[in-house]
Amino acid sequence: MRDLGIMIRLLLLSLSLIISSWSGALAQSRDIYTVRGLDVDEMAETVIEAQAAAFSDAKLQGLEKMIARVTLPEDLIGRDPLQIGPELADRLAAAVDVEEEVRGAGRYRARLAVVFNPTLFRSYMQSIGLPFSDRAAPPALLVPIARDNYRYAWSAAWDETSEGRLAPTVTSRNRSLSYLSGWADFRDEVEMTGTARAVTAELIGSPGRFQAQLSIVTASGVEQVGLTGFYSTTRRTAAAAADLLDVAWKRRSIIRETSRNEIEVTVLYTSLPEWNRLRQALAASPAIIEFTTKSIAKDGAVVSFVFAGDGQQLLSDLRDRGVSIQSEDIGWVVSTTAFGPQTETE
Repeated sequence: MRDLGIMIRLLLLSLSLIISSWSGALAQSRDIYTVRGLDVDEMAETVIEAQAAAFSDAKLQGLEKMIARVTLPEDLIGRDPLQIGPELADRLAAAVDVEEEVRGAGRYRARLAVVFNPTLFRSYMQSIGLPFSDRAAPPALLVPIARDNYRYAWSAAWDETSEGRLAPTVTSRNRSLSYLSGWADFRDEVEMTGTARAVTAELIGSPGRFQAQLSIVTASGVEQVGLTGFYSTTRRTAAAAADLLDVAWKRRSIIRETSRNEIEVTVLYTSLPEWNRLRQALAASPAIIEFTTKSIAKDGAVVSFVFAGDGQQLLSDLRDRGVSIQSEDIGWVVSTTAFGPQTETE
C-alpha cells in the first residue's frame, strides 16, 4: 500500500509539473512569436483610417522581422525573394498590441508589437521550404566580463533578461567574475536563476572599436561561440553579441536531415524535480519529435522519441542542457551529467 501511495503521489506531482511546464512553454512561444518596438507613422483623412494603415504596416514590418528571427541569412541566398505582402501579414498576425501612441488631426504615430500565430506561421514556412527554428535554446546565465574601467558600463549594457530571443539569457550582476572564472564559479548562480548553462561575454577593445568574445560554459567544458564585429558603444556591442548567440543557436538547432530514427530510452533520476528537469530537456530539444512517456516509477522512466540524422545534433543539445545519453547494458540511458545541476533526493 505504501508503494502504491508513493506511485499515486508521483503521478499526481508529475501531472502538475507537466501542466506547469506546458504553461511556461506557451509563454515562451508567445515571447518568440511577438515582435516588439515597431515604429509607425501614418496620415489619413481620419485618425481611424490612419490607425488601420499603421496596424497594417506594423504587421508587414513584423512579419519580415519574424522571418529573420527564425532563419539564417545563408538560407535566403540563391532563392527567389519571398513574396511578403499585407494580405499574408494580416493572415499570419494574431494581434497588435500598442506600446506607445499619439493620435490626432488625421495622424497616428505609435510603437506597436505584433503577435503572430505559431501554427499558421509554421505552416507558411514549411509551404515555402525555408529552414527555420522557433524553439528556444536552454536559458543561459549571461556573464558580462570587462576590464575594471569598463566593467560597470558593460554590465549596464545588458538588460536583466532577454526578450524575443531564441537564445534566452538572464544577466549576472556578480561583477567579481573575470575571464579566469569557470563553471565552478558560475554554478551556484546558474542554479539560483534556473538557467542551464553560462555564457561569458568578454568586452574587448576601446570606445569606437568594442568587440565581444562569447563562450558557452557548462559542466562538460567550454565552447567558443565567436567574436562580434566592431561597435562604437557597449550597448550596440551587447545587442550584436545577443544576435550572435541567436545565430549560433539557429545553426545548431535547424534540422536539415530528412532521415528519422526512433529510440526507446530509460531515464534515471533520484527525485521528482530531477525527472521533471530531464523530461523537459528531452521534450524541448529541437532534435526530438514525437516524445512519449511510456512508463514511470519512483527512480526511473521509459520514454521514446524520434530524432533526426545521426544523433550528433541531439547529443550536443542535450549536453548543453546538462543531460547525458549513453549506451549501457540495459540499453540507452538518459541521466543528469556528472557535474550538471543536481537536486536533493526526496
